[in-house]
Amino acid sequence: MLLAIEQGNTNTLFAVHDGNEWIAQWRTATEATRTADEYAVWLHQLFELMSAKTGNRLAMTDMDGCIISSVVPQSIFNLRNLSRRYLEVEPLVIGENAELGIEVRIPKPSEAGADRLVNAIGALTAYSGDLLLIDSGTATTFDIVSAGDTPGAGAFEGGVIAPGINLSVQALHEAAAKLPRIAIQRPSVVIGRDTVTSMQSGVFWGYVGLIDGLVTRIKAEWGRPMTVVGTGGVASLFEGASTTIDRFDPDLTIRGLLEIWRRNNLR
Repeated sequence: MLLAIEQGNTNTLFAVHDGNEWIAQWRTATEATRTADEYAVWLHQLFELMSAKTGNRLAMTDMDGCIISSVVPQSIFNLRNLSRRYLEVEPLVIGENAELGIEVRIPKPSEAGADRLVNAIGALTAYSGDLLLIDSGTATTFDIVSAGDTPGAGAFEGGVIAPGINLSVQALHEAAAKLPRIAIQRPSVVIGRDTVTSMQSGVFWGYVGLIDGLVTRIKAEWGRPMTVVGTGGVASLFEGASTTIDRFDPDLTIRGLLEIWRRNNLR
């Protein structure tokens, strides 16, 4: 079994693959100071709950592989120790000892975030042609992936990084004394008649405008057809509102991690 760990700035995903399918997924808030022992206690409890629910024993010692993707460098030490101490396996770490099998066509390849490259590989295994990947998280990234000559091959061509929608909500609340903290949701109207609705409209439709406007400009500059794929924690909010996103794919990242694991273990 494989334990895949995908750590963003806000949340960390732990997912278990049994060789055929993903059988469990859990999320926790990202805390850079959380130790390997704390992760182990948390995971042990979840494995016990999963075992009780399904009737099939699931334990950390059942894992014979671990792959880690993190954009929080100070956390990698503890995640690596979690794998070594409690899973008793040496983990594959994106950016360290994992061969990705994708060309990175930017002047400084090291600047491409692990999550962006993992998404690119996950998309290349599922879609054909040139791709534009929109990942809505702490930041909203727009990544261009060109198709290769063979299935699953391609290149990371660069992209755009914008503040995430949650950052905008937080900034409005913290910088303006009279503006409350609001939930992100699609308002029923564009023109708000009260503060909350006005804020929701500005945040929601403002981000739809950001997405659709940037996609239009990227496509014009790229000059070739592209499939636009949305992913990330809040991407589903824009389904039916954005006119430029072709597919919504919540499993892009873990699919990429699984593919990288397979590529490194079939060499």
